[in-house]
Amino acid sequence: MSTPEQRVPRHVPLVHLLRDGMVEGVHHGSVIALAPDGSTLFAAGDPDVAMYPRSTAKPLQATAMARLGLRLPPAGFAIAAASHSGERRHLDAAAAVLAGHGLTAEDLGNPADYPFDPVERDAWVAEGRPAARLAHNCSGKHAAMLATCREQGWDPRTYLDPGHPLQQAIRATVEDLTGQTVPRVAVDGCGAPLFALSLRGLARAASRLATAAPGTPESLVAQGIRQHPDLVGGTRRDVTAVMRAVPGLLAKDGFEAVQLAALPDGTAVALKIADGGDRARAAVLAAALERCGVDAGVLEPFTNPALRVTAELEGRPRAA
Repeated sequence: MSTPEQRVPRHVPLVHLLRDGMVEGVHHGSVIALAPDGSTLFAAGDPDVAMYPRSTAKPLQATAMARLGLRLPPAGFAIAAASHSGERRHLDAAAAVLAGHGLTAEDLGNPADYPFDPVERDAWVAEGRPAARLAHNCSGKHAAMLATCREQGWDPRTYLDPGHPLQQAIRATVEDLTGQTVPRVAVDGCGAPLFALSLRGLARAASRLATAAPGTPESLVAQGIRQHPDLVGGTRRDVTAVMRAVPGLLAKDGFEAVQLAALPDGTAVALKIADGGDRARAAVLAAALERCGVDAGVLEPFTNPALRVTAELEGRPRAA
């Protein structure tokens, strides 16, 4: 089991912003695509350096909870793996996980927040509603963590402590799925432990979820994500739209422009944009999926005519 090196990432230019044919801006980053057998299809930048996966880690965290015996309907696992937009369906799904285990929104350890989606947030504020824990984009993950503690008989009051048995089990699952030893533990924006890994490890984990045998904990999470892409993101989110456009795709976005995606055959992509900008993230994802064999016409809605991927990502899709 390898350990990603902690150093300044050697990102490379991945996307050029053009105005009248001249380069106006450059987005640096790193990307890797793995074949179903785990070999490298293509890579650019520094896919083996340690990085924080942010919310792309949620499917891995949900898998750990499923391995611990948490059993939820597909919608429950989808919201557990979600960075949701704060729409009514999202709040209801997270509340259902809590209610099914005798818990309420007051038990959540994540901060109070307004909905992530700007339309939902504006409506929330216009109604004079205060920030709420259930509205936080990570409330589904926290609801599942509390539900797991309830099933295991663990203290739910300290579930965010890195030394808590839940977080120790999540770390072990992250290391198993990625094939890497976690080199550093931080605190994510929602207060949960955040385990560093590499883009290669993240892609390896996504591939394992995408190809998991039916009935396994991994497949329960993958099934939930695929069946309910609307819960994983939201009405106006590209992560939801791309899963709807590409049959069987498993995808998850994260803050600071991290993205994972895996096709049903196990071909997997992981990427990170250095400046944390979502504008370049979507463009790189579309280019990477095209190189992995996804039809360019299907991916056209996720491209931007003002953005051009660099030579690092150009090339024809691999043969089917």
